[in-house]
Amino acid sequence: MTEQTRILYVDDEPDIRLIVELALRIRPGIEVRTADSGEAALEVLSGGDWRPDLTMVDVMMPGLTGPDVLAAMLDDPELAKIPVVFVTARARPQDVRTYIEQGAKGVITKPFDPLTLADQVLALIA
Repeated sequence: MTEQTRILYVDDEPDIRLIVELALRIRPGIEVRTADSGEAALEVLSGGDWRPDLTMVDVMMPGLTGPDVLAAMLDDPELAKIPVVFVTARARPQDVRTYIEQGAKGVITKPFDPLTLADQVLALIA
């Protein structure tokens, strides 16, 4: 992990994107970029000029879902190295197991506490 931790947050809900971005930025050393869809996330990830240390993805989005984004990342040797954390309200134990089996590094449940979100995220990539 670099001194500056880069995080890409992907969610189709503008209010949630803003809350997550602000919650992560209150922690020094975290650089956050956001995307409003799975398709936009893959464009950012394959753009080449900026590579996150972690990608956080909402599970349920129109178009490419969180699991779709993860599958596309795992199919690309460069992107497969980037850990993915799902952010979802759908976090029953069997759902979490499925997400981990699909290759997610972890799951953060909505609603989350904005004051502890940065610590939760950093613990997942430590």
